[in-house]
Amino acid sequence: MQIWSLYVVDLKINDNIIENINLVIFDRDGTLIDLYHYWSQMIAKRAELICNRFKLNEEDKTALMFAMGVDVKAGQLRSEGPVGIKKREIVMQAAVDQLAVWGIIDAGLVCFEIFKEVDQWSTDMLGELIKPLPGAKELIDVLLSRDCKIAIATTDREERAKISMDFLALTDKLDYIVGADSVKKSKPAPDMINLILKELKADKLAAVMVGDAETDIQMGNNAGLKACIAVCTGISSRSRLAELTELVVEDISKILVS
Repeated sequence: MQIWSLYVVDLKINDNIIENINLVIFDRDGTLIDLYHYWSQMIAKRAELICNRFKLNEEDKTALMFAMGVDVKAGQLRSEGPVGIKKREIVMQAAVDQLAVWGIIDAGLVCFEIFKEVDQWSTDMLGELIKPLPGAKELIDVLLSRDCKIAIATTDREERAKISMDFLALTDKLDYIVGADSVKKSKPAPDMINLILKELKADKLAAVMVGDAETDIQMGNNAGLKACIAVCTGISSRSRLAELTELVVEDISKILVS
C-alpha cells in the first residue's frame, strides 16, 4: 500500500513546533463541540424516558443520570464517565445496572429502545444540543486551506457523528469520520486511528491527535502518532492530561498553523 506522505503544515503549540504534519485527527465531544451542553441534554432525555417507563421519580432520574456519567449537582460530566469517554453500550449498561440495583431486572431491551428513541428525538433538536467550541471551525478551515487531511474519531456512533458534522456544515471539509461502532475496540485502543490511517493511506509519523480526554491522548500514543495535543475544554483536568502529553492548551483556538 502506498503511504500518502506529502508534508503540508507545521503546528505551533505554546512554545513547541510540530513539523511536517499532513493529518490532524480530532475527537468530537469536548474538542470541537461543547461536551456538557451536548451530553447533559442527551442523558437527561434518556433518563427521563426510562423513569417514565418504570414510574420513577425526579430523584431517581438524577441518580440514573449520575450512573450514566452526568453529575447534575456539579454541573459537569464525571471524569470517569462513562458518557463522553466510553462507547454507547457501556453507557447503556450503566443505566441497566442502576435499574437492577432498584430491583428492575432485565431492562436491557427497554434501554436499547429508549436510546434509539432519543437518537431520533435529537435529530430534530440539533440546534439546541450542538454548540461548537470557539476556534474549532476556524482551525478546520485553515487546515483545509493548506490541504491537510482532517479526520474525526469519536466514541459516539459513526452515523450520529456524521449527523452532527452535517449540522455544523463540516462534513465536506473532513476526509474521514469514524465512530466507536465501526471498530472492534474503542478508545484508548488505537483501532479508530489505525482505520483512519489505513483509509487515508496516511503516515502515522506525520499525524497528530487532538482531544480533551485521557482516552484520546492514550489512543494517539497507542497508535504511535507523531504527537498528541490535549485541550482543556472537556472531561479531563489539565494535570491529568499533562501526565500523558507535554502539548496541552486551554482550547482549540490555541493551536496555530504555520
